[in-house]
Amino acid sequence: MGITGKKKIDAPKIKKRDLEKLILNFLEKENRQAFNYKQVAFAINATNPANRIDVINILDALAAAELIQEVGIGKYKAIGNRGTENTGEFVRRSNGRNGVMIDDELIFVAERNSLHALNGDKVRVEISAHRKGQEPEAKVIEIIEPKDQVFIGTLNVEKNYASLVTDSKYLAADIIIPRSKLKGGKTGDKAIARITRWNQDEMNPRGEVVDILGRKGENTAEMHAILAEFGLPYTYPKQIEKAANAINAGITQQEISKREDFRNVTTFTIDPKDAKDFDDALSIRKMKNGHWEIGIHIADVTHYVQPNSIIDKEARQRATSVYLVDRTIPMLPEHLSNGICSLRPNEEKLTFSVIVEMDDKANVLNSRIVRTVIKSDRRFTYEEAQQIIETGEGDFKKEILKLNDLAKILRHKRYENGALEFERAEVRFEIDKTGKPISVYFKEQKDANKLIEEFMLLANIIVAESIGKVPKGKKAKTFVYRVHDNPDPEKINNFSQIAARFGFKIKTEGNAKEVNKGINRLLKDVKGRGEENMLSILAIRSMAKAVYTTENVGHYGLAVPYYTHFTSPIRRYPDMMVHRLIAKYAEGGRNADKLKIEDQCKHSSEMEQLASNAERASIKYKQVEFMQERLGEVYEGVISAVTEWGLYVELDANKCEGLVPVRDLADDYYDFDEKNFCLKGRKYHNTYTLGDIVRVQVARADLDRKQLDFFLVTDEGNPNKPLKEKKPSKLKEKPSSKRKKR
Repeated sequence: MGITGKKKIDAPKIKKRDLEKLILNFLEKENRQAFNYKQVAFAINATNPANRIDVINILDALAAAELIQEVGIGKYKAIGNRGTENTGEFVRRSNGRNGVMIDDELIFVAERNSLHALNGDKVRVEISAHRKGQEPEAKVIEIIEPKDQVFIGTLNVEKNYASLVTDSKYLAADIIIPRSKLKGGKTGDKAIARITRWNQDEMNPRGEVVDILGRKGENTAEMHAILAEFGLPYTYPKQIEKAANAINAGITQQEISKREDFRNVTTFTIDPKDAKDFDDALSIRKMKNGHWEIGIHIADVTHYVQPNSIIDKEARQRATSVYLVDRTIPMLPEHLSNGICSLRPNEEKLTFSVIVEMDDKANVLNSRIVRTVIKSDRRFTYEEAQQIIETGEGDFKKEILKLNDLAKILRHKRYENGALEFERAEVRFEIDKTGKPISVYFKEQKDANKLIEEFMLLANIIVAESIGKVPKGKKAKTFVYRVHDNPDPEKINNFSQIAARFGFKIKTEGNAKEVNKGINRLLKDVKGRGEENMLSILAIRSMAKAVYTTENVGHYGLAVPYYTHFTSPIRRYPDMMVHRLIAKYAEGGRNADKLKIEDQCKHSSEMEQLASNAERASIKYKQVEFMQERLGEVYEGVISAVTEWGLYVELDANKCEGLVPVRDLADDYYDFDEKNFCLKGRKYHNTYTLGDIVRVQVARADLDRKQLDFFLVTDEGNPNKPLKEKKPSKLKEKPSSKRKKR
């Protein structure tokens, strides 16, 4: 079955008189959900381009006749028999457009009717009767389950009272704080506060300070504020560090006797130059039969961190290390992460390893997963390893060159099997001692990075197959998989249709290998063409997110049926879970509790997403801070997103992204065309499309909102026609890598 199931984008045209009945039947059947026109068209197989226009018009007509509801801009659902009372999740916005989410429908709640519910609170509401021409309204009558939350902002301390001016997009009102609840905070301090009460007749909530982060604008205070904003820890509990410091490396002769000994085999690490936690090493030696024995050695973290110890509980809750622009917030205490677990050179270390027998064509002939002891001979930075690859000279040159040759073959095989080839430049900052960004460069993946990546991927695949790949009729034991689901059929179809406008044909049916090869071919063919940016962005956005789960559905992006995370237990808790399950099953242990493991997988996926959001927020903060000193300067950039409120433009020179608000497009009135990812002018017919190259001036840099505003630079000869063109952007590149593995 293809990734789009039985739906086809070239479906025959449906007669217009039949469409209305199909639409009504579908919405009535799915009466608890709301859908946009694309989803409706796809569901009823009205994917013929002419039919899609008909669907839009019919939905509008049915909503006007009140036969269906338009519950949001462009979202429709059947008119159900919803009672006047219901429960849902409160959605608070700083612009006053509060609402309650019930069955995928956001119903407006005026502030006077909100009981001052906070964003995420579970509430009971009373819904007003639907009146023609007016959207329904709800009134909160009870806050059933308040969401535990804090707010980050800046303190303003007056003589008789104090307040926290919040940075939150979910709360417009300042929080009033008694002077006795300030925790020593002063005006201008960045602080975290909790709301303690908010009476119905008061405009502002009352609260108390939870913690003082430092002075507003101070780098550490702002980075800690970002972590707190996403509910991530910014300090390490002292009792856990104390427990970690009491752990001894414990590499005794008795422990070594239980393990395979690789201390005399050539072994080294390759990491970023600023890395301290070396969680993987490679060994290589030639076997008597002429094959190669490759050891992929991973820090044996679970030998030191016992299940349900206070260190383990803290790691499980954190689930991942967090990488901000200027710092790492480790999952494990530094004594473990940078000390006894880190595979530092010339030190005996305990490892969990995948040992692979491989021929010169990189065919895996045998493999085993064993606990080992190693002694790394050399610590290489990526730059040092790359120098050896390029010149053929340096320490352990034969070993590195051989591993690189094998890695290239492995990579070629992966792509031949349908793995996706996404390579977009990542922005990195050079910062001074105070945390101020002084320059921008782009992270570049070279052969040394890819060498490590290939062997880590190989280890993860072998480990996943060792549990998941069972004889026919047998059931695999509970395990942690890293899965990447098939793309959403609607998204991949939309991507295919847009690519077709530029002469590119992408298969949307067939197996993943065929579809991915088509996408890879497009990404190569579009290099240097005007539509490169647009199609690259859309290809990435058409993909699903990778998550952890016990339900294996394979990894679409890597085009493999079994995949896990085994290779980074110092910074990812799922890898620790995998280590424990492998050891448990190797010793004949019973099947693990699937529900318990699945809950941990879900938590890890959620924490990974929060960590990713925090990393992006820190990058955004540094971008705005960097551009503050460049107000008024003009840059060339690419339109990276189009919304009804404006255009997002990513600058070629430094990858900083900012907004051109639609209100500042003063030459015309612009309509948002969601289907074609563009804004269209009514009078002069200027069109701004995803992927267009434009020139912009830096207009505003708001650090509190982490937002850059740009102004389009216009052609002096025609003020109504801003300069824009379709051409590829050229990026300066500098080798760098903050992290080395996905």
